[in-house]
Amino acid sequence: MKRATFCCFVLSLMVTSFTKAQSKLSVKWEELTAADFRDAIQQSKGTCLLPFGILEKHGPHLPLGTDLLNVRYASLHAAAQEYAVVFPEFYFGQILEAKHEPGTVAYSLELQLKLLQETTDEMARNGCKKIVIVNGHGGNEHLLPYFAQAQLDHPHDYVVYVLAGGRSLPGGPPKKSTGIDYHAGENETSNTMVSRPDLVHLDRSARESGADQKRVTLPDNVYTGIWWYARFPNHYSGDGSVATKELGEWNMNNWITATVETIRAVKADDQSLKLQNEFYEKSKHPLDTRP
Repeated sequence: MKRATFCCFVLSLMVTSFTKAQSKLSVKWEELTAADFRDAIQQSKGTCLLPFGILEKHGPHLPLGTDLLNVRYASLHAAAQEYAVVFPEFYFGQILEAKHEPGTVAYSLELQLKLLQETTDEMARNGCKKIVIVNGHGGNEHLLPYFAQAQLDHPHDYVVYVLAGGRSLPGGPPKKSTGIDYHAGENETSNTMVSRPDLVHLDRSARESGADQKRVTLPDNVYTGIWWYARFPNHYSGDGSVATKELGEWNMNNWITATVETIRAVKADDQSLKLQNEFYEKSKHPLDTRP
């Protein structure tokens, strides 16, 4: 009898363990059922990640979707440590400077902003009241802060946060290249050797030059939109041939850690939305605002 009771106890534990394993929520928005999505929003405390990439040439050796592949890898691994719901592939950013290269998809500025706004609006309508846009593309570095600032134009019941990422931090494996490393060079190639090693073609990395062509000379504080094409017409900056998986692991681990810390900070943030609402109310009556 005791043995039978023990067997039942063991079986019960196994069933409980199996049930828990079966009920573990995916962090991927697209993998959740409707019912599971409701639970996921509750578990994430309304915190959702929007990994932001692009479709553009990455030298002669990396895939067009490198930026999204890398930022989504970091986002998914971070959400697995600190639960958040991760939005599906989003490639619709600023890449006008690469329109001359095959495979580039460059939407108009108007559509970029409208699509991003409607996406965050829809995310919020579905319970994502804290939306972290995790940027994986350098060409979005001006677009996304502007978008976040533009949220003050009219009231929203949610907050947009922007997290930059993918940059090399001090320490870790020593870099082999000593020059500029902006795009498809040592760092980005190393990162992709971690996120999608099957899509990295190191043997092709020397087919084109990633050197600065310096075709326009202007003061450092003068900006012109053609600067990237003037300096890097091959849409390649750096030397991808010296990339290593060790450097990629260092970069990715730091990126994941930074994203985990951001998720936790955003979950704990109970002031931003209150201050947004306060700002919206005051902006209706600016003459009543005390100096």
